[in-house]
Amino acid sequence: MMEKTYQPGQIESQWYAFWEEQGFFKPSQQGEPFSIMIPPPNVTGSLHMGHAFQDTIMDALTRYYRMQGRDTLWQVGTDHAGIATQMVVERKLAAEEDKTRHDLGREAFLKKVWEWKAESGGTITRQLRRMGASVDWSRERFTMDEGFYKAVQEVFVRLHDDKLIYRGKRLVNWDPKLHTAISDLEVISEDEKGKLWHFRYPLANGVKTADGKDYLVVATTRPETMLGDTAVAVNPEDDRYRDLVGKSVILPVVNREIPIIADSYVDMEFGTGCVKITPAHDFNDYEVGKRNQLPMINVFTIDASIREEGEVVNSDGTANLEMQAAIPAGYPGLDRYEARKKIVADFDAQGYLEEIKDHALKAPRGDRSGVVIEPYLTDQWFVAVKALAEPAIKAVEDGNIQFVPKQYENMYFAWMRDLQDWCISRQLWWGHRIPAWYDDQGNVYVARNEEEVRSKYSIDASVALRQDEDVLDTWFSSALWTFGTLGWPENTRELQTYHPTSVLVTGFDIIFFWVARMIMMTMHFIKDEDGKSQVPFKTVYVHGLVRDSQGAKMSKSKGNVLDPIDLIDGIELESLVTKRTTGLMRPQDAPKIEKATRSEFGEGIASYGTDALRFTFCSLASTGRDIKFDVGRIEGYRNFCNKIWNAARYVLMNTEGQDCGQNNESYELGLAERWIISRLQETEQQVEKAVAAFRFDQASQAIYEFIWNEYCDWYLELSKPVLWDDAASAELKRGTRRTLVRVLETALRMAHPFMPYITEEIWQKVKELAGKSGPTIMQQPYPVADASRIDQEAAASIEWLKGAILAVRNIRGEMDISPAKAINVILAQGDDSDRARLQANQSFLMKLAKLESIRWLAADEEAPMSATQLVGAMQVLVPMAGLIDKEAELARLGKEIDKLLKEQQRLQGKLGNESFVSKAPEAVVAKEKEKLAEVETALTQLREQVSRIESI
Repeated sequence: MMEKTYQPGQIESQWYAFWEEQGFFKPSQQGEPFSIMIPPPNVTGSLHMGHAFQDTIMDALTRYYRMQGRDTLWQVGTDHAGIATQMVVERKLAAEEDKTRHDLGREAFLKKVWEWKAESGGTITRQLRRMGASVDWSRERFTMDEGFYKAVQEVFVRLHDDKLIYRGKRLVNWDPKLHTAISDLEVISEDEKGKLWHFRYPLANGVKTADGKDYLVVATTRPETMLGDTAVAVNPEDDRYRDLVGKSVILPVVNREIPIIADSYVDMEFGTGCVKITPAHDFNDYEVGKRNQLPMINVFTIDASIREEGEVVNSDGTANLEMQAAIPAGYPGLDRYEARKKIVADFDAQGYLEEIKDHALKAPRGDRSGVVIEPYLTDQWFVAVKALAEPAIKAVEDGNIQFVPKQYENMYFAWMRDLQDWCISRQLWWGHRIPAWYDDQGNVYVARNEEEVRSKYSIDASVALRQDEDVLDTWFSSALWTFGTLGWPENTRELQTYHPTSVLVTGFDIIFFWVARMIMMTMHFIKDEDGKSQVPFKTVYVHGLVRDSQGAKMSKSKGNVLDPIDLIDGIELESLVTKRTTGLMRPQDAPKIEKATRSEFGEGIASYGTDALRFTFCSLASTGRDIKFDVGRIEGYRNFCNKIWNAARYVLMNTEGQDCGQNNESYELGLAERWIISRLQETEQQVEKAVAAFRFDQASQAIYEFIWNEYCDWYLELSKPVLWDDAASAELKRGTRRTLVRVLETALRMAHPFMPYITEEIWQKVKELAGKSGPTIMQQPYPVADASRIDQEAAASIEWLKGAILAVRNIRGEMDISPAKAINVILAQGDDSDRARLQANQSFLMKLAKLESIRWLAADEEAPMSATQLVGAMQVLVPMAGLIDKEAELARLGKEIDKLLKEQQRLQGKLGNESFVSKAPEAVVAKEKEKLAEVETALTQLREQVSRIESI
C-alpha cells in the first residue's frame, strides 16, 4: 500500500540511484539512434534556473524517445571555463596561502587547479542528478580531458595548415584586471551616468570653418583616448565641413597634426557632427581607420595605464616604424581615470575645453572582473571565419539544420553574414595551451608537439623553441562538442552511430557564440563516406530566457535569482537571505536584496520536489518566448502531484487483491469506461503532436487536463456507482477495475518524461495489476493512440452527464444548499436525445448529483418556483420550496450585501481621491480598480439571489 501522503524527498533520491546503478541511462544499441548533447555547463558553476529549465526539456526528450524504442544517448559533460575557474583557484590560493599564481609558477598552479576540480568541480553534475537528468554518466566528458585535448589540438593545427588560423594585431575586448582578451558574451553593458566632454581641436595652417572659427569641436566620453587620435571625421554629405576634408587639426596637449577625413559613419545630427577617430581604442573607430588607412596608436598598457610611448601600427596590423607617437610628460604611468582628469584639466588650462554635459551611457564591464573593458590593440590568434561561414549558412538555407521556432534563422543569418574574424587566444594559464612554438627570431611554428614542430619544419635540436603562453578561448573547444565527445579524431563506433546529433536545446543568447561555431567547425571536419559535410545537429530548439515573475532578468544584483534546488528541497528565510546577499559584486546592494527577499518569501521557500518543478518548466516552455517564473505555479503543480498520488491510492484500494482482468477474463466496459479510454487516445494524439513540434507547454497541458479534470475529477467518481453497487455484474465490475488500473498505468507512462519520479513510484505499485512487467517504467513503451478506440458517442453522453451534474452543483452553490442533502430535480425543454441519455445514465446522475428524484416536466404541468440552469437547450430545475429557510437566508444575504457595500464605499472613496490616483504607482491603482470591479460583480450576484429567494 502507498503512503498516505506524497513526500517527494523520500522517493526521488532512491529512484535516481536505482536508475543509475542499473545502467538504464546508457544507449540500448537497438533501434534508430536519437542523440542529444548537453550544453556543457561551467565546471565552476552551480545549477541555475536556465540550466534547470534546459535540462528538463532535454531529459523529457531523451526519456520520450527512449520509451519509443530509440537508441538514445544523452551525452553529458562540463566545460573547463577558463577565466571563471582560474579566478576561483586564484582567490582560494590568496585566501589560504597568501600567494598568487605567479608565486607558484605555471606548472604548480595548474596542479592546484586540477586538485580543485577533483574536489569541488562536480557541484553541477550532482545537481543534474537531483533534477532527474537521465544522462549517460559512463560517458561523462570534460573539455580538458585527454581525449578532448587531442581533438582541440588536431583542429587548431589543421585550421592553421589550411590558412584559416593566423596570428595578428587587431582590436579586442581587453580586461585590464585579468589581463586577457575576452569574448563579447563576457562583456555586460550597464547603464551608468557619465559625462560628455566637448573639446576644441585647432585647425592647422590658418584654416577656418565656414562660420569663421579656427577650431572644430569634438565630443567624447573617454577623454583619455585622445592621446591616440589619428584623425577627425565628418560626414561627406555635411555642407558645414565639406571644404575642410583633407585639411588638418592640431591635437591639443599632444601637438600632433592629424587629418580631417570624410566617412559616412559620422552622424551629422549628433553633437557637432565632428568625431575624433582613435582606431586603437574604439571598435567603430577601428573600422573607420581601416577604411581610411589610418595609422593606429595604442596608448595603454595591459593595466589600462598610459604607456611611456605610443605603439604605432598600420591599418593592416603591421608595425609602423615611421610615425612618432610620443606621450606628453606627466602622463606615462597614469591610470586611465587619472589620465582623464589630467587631460580635462590641461584642455581647460589651454582654453580648449568647450563644455561638459551629463550623459547617460552603457559601460562595458567584464562579467568576471567587474571592471570597464577596454578595446585594446594586441597580438592575438584569430580564425578567418568567412570560408567556414559559407557552408554553415547554406546548411540552414537548405533545411539540413532547422531552427525551432523558425524566426531564429534570421538572427543566425544576420550574424553569419556579417562575421568578423574570431579572436581565439586568451592570456590565461588554465585552458588548452596553443600548440605553437617560437624561435629566438620570433618565427612561429604550429604542430601538435615540439617533436612534430622540428620534424615538420626541419628545425635542428640546437635551435631553442618556446611554446606560446596563451590558451584557447573556451568557445573554441566547446565548438567541437558534438564530435569531440564521441571520440574524434578517431572514427569511433559512437561517432558513426550518434552523429549528427538529433537536436540541440539552447538559449537564443548563444546562437552566435556556440551554435554557429559548432556548425562551422563540424562541417569543416566531419564528413560522410562520400565526402559530404555533416551537420552537428538536425534541429536547434531555441528557448527563451527564464525571468522572474515580473519579466525581469534574473541577476544577483537585483536579488531575484532563484536556485532550483531550493525550490526542490525548500529553504528557510534566513538561509535564503544569506545566500542571496553573499558574494555580491556590489555589497551595497545587500540591504535592498534582503528587504525584497523578506517581502517575497516571508517564511522561506517550501519543498516542492523535482517533479513539480519539472512540470512547471514544461508548462512554461512555449517556443521562443522568455519564461516568467512564478513560484505560485510550482505550488499548483505540487498539488497536481498530490492529486495523482491520491488518485493512485484510490485505485489501489479498489483493485489490489481484486479481479482486474489481468488474465484477459471476459469483462464489460460501461459508458464511463468507453469515454475515458476514448479521451486517453485523444490525449495521446495531442501529446505526440506537441512533442514533435517542441510545444512542451501543450504536451504538459494535455496531460494535466486528462489526469486532473477527466481521470481524477470525473472517471474516479463515475467508477464508484459500479464498484459500490452490489447489483452490478461481475463483468462490469471487472471492466471498471481493469480500466482504472490500465488507464492510470498508461497515463503514468505518458507523463513519465515530464515527471519521472512520481510516475516510477506509482507504476511499480500498479504494473502487475495492469498486466505489465519490467524493472522500470523508463523501459516501457511510450503510449501510442489507437484511433479505433475513440468513441464520439460515449464522449457526447458523458459531456451531457457532466453538464447535468454541474448544473445541479451550481444551483446548490448559488442557493447554499448542502451537498449532503438529497434534492428533487425536474428536467424541461429537452429533446429525444436528452431523454435517452437520462434513461441510460439515471443511476449515475442520482448518485453523483445526490438526488432524491429526477423526472421530466409533464406537457401540461406548470413548473414550480425553481432555481434553473441550462444544459444545451435542456432546463435543469430545482424546486426551492422546503429546501431553504427563506427568512434566514435573506438575513444572511443581507449581511453579506452590507459588508460589500462598505467595501465598495471605501474603494470608491480611495479611487475618487485625486492625490492617491496621481501619486500611487500605476500598478497599485490598477489593483484597487480591480478590487472594486470584483466587489460590484459580487453585489450584482447577491442581489439577483435575493430576488430569486423573495419570489419563492
